[in-house]
Amino acid sequence: MTLSAGDRIGWAGDRVGSLSGVRVLDLSRILAGPYLTMLLGDLGADVIKVERAGGDDTRAWGPPFAQGEATYFWSANRNKRSVVLDLHDSGDAAFAAELAASADIVVENFRPGVAERMGLGYQHVSAINPRVIYCSISAFGDSESARDLAGYDLLVQAVGGLMSITGTADGGPVKVGVALVDVLAALHAAVGVLAALRHREATGVGQRVDVTMLQTLLASLANQATAYLGTGDSPGRMGNQHPSIAPYQTLSACDGQIALACGNDRQFGNLCAALGIAELSDDPRFVTNSERVSHRRDLIPLLEAVTATLPADELLSRMREAGVPAGPVNSIGEAFALAEQLGLEPKRIVVDGERSIPQVSSPLRLSATPVRYDLPPPPLPGQCAVQRGQGK
Repeated sequence: MTLSAGDRIGWAGDRVGSLSGVRVLDLSRILAGPYLTMLLGDLGADVIKVERAGGDDTRAWGPPFAQGEATYFWSANRNKRSVVLDLHDSGDAAFAAELAASADIVVENFRPGVAERMGLGYQHVSAINPRVIYCSISAFGDSESARDLAGYDLLVQAVGGLMSITGTADGGPVKVGVALVDVLAALHAAVGVLAALRHREATGVGQRVDVTMLQTLLASLANQATAYLGTGDSPGRMGNQHPSIAPYQTLSACDGQIALACGNDRQFGNLCAALGIAELSDDPRFVTNSERVSHRRDLIPLLEAVTATLPADELLSRMREAGVPAGPVNSIGEAFALAEQLGLEPKRIVVDGERSIPQVSSPLRLSATPVRYDLPPPPLPGQCAVQRGQGK
């Protein structure tokens, strides 16, 4: 359902799912916040998305466009209803505060201080709604030194170190091919919000959940970040190679490349046997993983002297028979085809009237409260002449 001008904004009471009965006010935009609220909507929460005149920025982020709409917006906004409000207008901001007063969860990703100036900050909302779970997602936090820093995913990838380990050693730094930090921040925020809901069930008291994209990225660097903390040395770019495992990378075939992941010495032995070079696994340089990592420059050319003479399909067949983890380097289309072949149902078509919108399926599989695909990403409603006193 889309809320058009003049409609009363009630909360949907007929949704089912793990979060059935939970009300979410979505004051966020672009990707991290909207992706979080979409996850909550998938689980049955009733989500009201507040947009400015002209809509969420991502409504104009294209190409690609489909059915006259930006597919970027589609990626993070299903299972929501939308209303247009000017939060710099005192009346519209007051109405948004009324909605916040009856919400279980409020999500915002304004720049630090903006929500407070509009009367929608945590202190104001929690004063009128002590049970609220108020989630703030920011790029760098709300300290004075962070207030003027722009929070786009590309910039966080750059300043947060991800680009420094992405790409080849002889090339420049490269961003990941998707706004990964936004998505990771949304996932971390979802964990925090659900934990806060559980705490509220036990105590009756809400709380604030703060997630920054920079801290999310540092935590998500996982072994690479811990390597720095343990040694004081910043990891560098290694292309498709792994800093601690070998061979764990792409290898050349005569007609392309395959991905190979030898996680232990047994798998390496099986690999060598499958390639007809079993003696390589007894070479002192390659007997253990640590030795293989140390002598990677010697090892990879020896492997590719064989793999580069064989078609990718034959290589993958040999790897499967030998129990060596390997796979093709697929396009996104090929990846969807593989998921369908495996019975994973990777896409859904969500229908609302004349609109039929393709969506990537949620990876969650819940046996008792399955993920819902009730509402497609909403079209932009007209400027809303809202009525007061709703949502209670």
